[in-house]
Amino acid sequence: MPKIEVQQSLLERFLGRRISEEELEKIAITAKAEIDEIDRDEGVIKIELNDTNRPDLWSTPGFARQLAIYGYNRKFTYDFFSSEGLIKDSGNREVRVDPNVKDVRPYIAAFQADGEGIDEELLKDLIQSQEKLCWNFGRKRSSIAMGIYRADLIEFPVHFKAVSPETRFVPLGEEREMSLREILKEHPKGKEFGWILKHLSTYPFLTDNRGNVLSFPPIINSAYLGAVKVGDKSLFIELTGTDLNSLLLAASIAACDLKDAGFEIKPVKIVYPYDTPHGREITTPYYFQKRARLDIRYANKLIGEDISVEKARELVEKMGNKVEIDGRSLVLTPPPYRNDFMHPVDIVEEIVISRGMETFDPILPEEFTAGRLSPIEKLNRAVRDIMVGLGYQEMIYNYLGSKRDFVERMNLTGEDIIEIANPMTENFEVVRNSILPNLLNSEAVSGNALYPHKIFELGKVVVKDNNENYGTKTKNYLSILIADREAGFNEINSHLSAVFFYLSKEYTLKEDKHPSFIDGRCAAVIVAGEKIGIVGEIHPEVLENWGIEMPCAAAEIDLDYLLE
Repeated sequence: MPKIEVQQSLLERFLGRRISEEELEKIAITAKAEIDEIDRDEGVIKIELNDTNRPDLWSTPGFARQLAIYGYNRKFTYDFFSSEGLIKDSGNREVRVDPNVKDVRPYIAAFQADGEGIDEELLKDLIQSQEKLCWNFGRKRSSIAMGIYRADLIEFPVHFKAVSPETRFVPLGEEREMSLREILKEHPKGKEFGWILKHLSTYPFLTDNRGNVLSFPPIINSAYLGAVKVGDKSLFIELTGTDLNSLLLAASIAACDLKDAGFEIKPVKIVYPYDTPHGREITTPYYFQKRARLDIRYANKLIGEDISVEKARELVEKMGNKVEIDGRSLVLTPPPYRNDFMHPVDIVEEIVISRGMETFDPILPEEFTAGRLSPIEKLNRAVRDIMVGLGYQEMIYNYLGSKRDFVERMNLTGEDIIEIANPMTENFEVVRNSILPNLLNSEAVSGNALYPHKIFELGKVVVKDNNENYGTKTKNYLSILIADREAGFNEINSHLSAVFFYLSKEYTLKEDKHPSFIDGRCAAVIVAGEKIGIVGEIHPEVLENWGIEMPCAAAEIDLDYLLE
């Protein structure tokens, strides 16, 4: 879970009042947060946030905003947002996107913030917020990267394009010009984040109208425009990435934080040469959130108490939301810094948090049962011990992922994949039906580790099944992968054979074809006449899609069938 460090003096500046430790502990619950540690000598409060769907809370101004709204009935208004049908004046501030960036890093959002000057506390907190947004919400900069610049040195329009790896500039932290290729190999940030661009032949690049370099996103800013210092009065903030709504939300969060800090937010127009989910011209910050609806009867069923629609409205508004009543339903309009109302249950959660968990009477369980391991868990533990004994390292992944990872990079058509109807970002748009893409993703960022690489996961997948409710079925899979210069079919099959031997099971192989594997080096795993998995060598095109340079062999089997 995200953790942030807050200077108490800065927190109280945003709250507009002093706050005791007891009061902070009590109100922090409304932000699903806990006070982890208080360093009274340094005046630093360490806060652990118990949820990842509220990135607006990962900064001092964002955290303070939630406390002020709930605890002190403060109102916050932001009048700089454009939306569908309402476009704010962007003056001459414009970012022009070149067509060649579409397949490299297709989206960008930006705005300018002018104020009396940024002080050391605020600058430190802004950098912390930038890191948290890009690392946690932006998947280690792969889907969101944020740059902050000295706006008074920039001549608009700014140009976002894709350039040759031999393009040169002076990166932040260096005094000499370096090519983009050299930065990825030699610069500390290039070594840390170079895996994001490893598979590309051209790289994203930002310059102003004079040709001065802003940054090489998502790696490093330039030493000239990207070195923001205490006292700077005009800031230019841009965010690039692969998912437009995630970028727009992150830009909205940053803009609201700076507005709360006393800066004037000036919109920037983004001009695309291709279609995006919000058109070819988007003036950012941009409000894109959809209204959410909750039937009060559904809320009362989940809560276990009868709450009137008027009382529910009062509780949800107390959390900082705009709410209307439509018959027996609440219609919620999210604030511009939130996009976590994906289902009516999310509004129910707002009601419960606002009222306070302590106000609900505890109820004893109606049934008492003895806890014990399920048969599949016993099998999983046995398999896990076998894999560790074979020298494999266990991995643990999310069940949701992007269509790009689970379909496109695997050379699949996607006809068997299950898509989320209302994904928050493209990173969570499908439910995995295989673990292999997760293992390949780990291998893609492990090129500098000593070979051979042997990894596995025991986890759940969801497959289509017309005989089940809702047409899906959850299964337990074992997936294993070897990456090494000599990795091949015989080695991976020998390890699969060891698993079956120690489980006292038998299997046979039958030649098979699969788009992710090499023809002639791929076989179906057969148990009792049924295909329960696949084993083989990963296709070179798939490895290239992931940016993997070492041969890989893999296997995946259905453990539920073995149990049956």
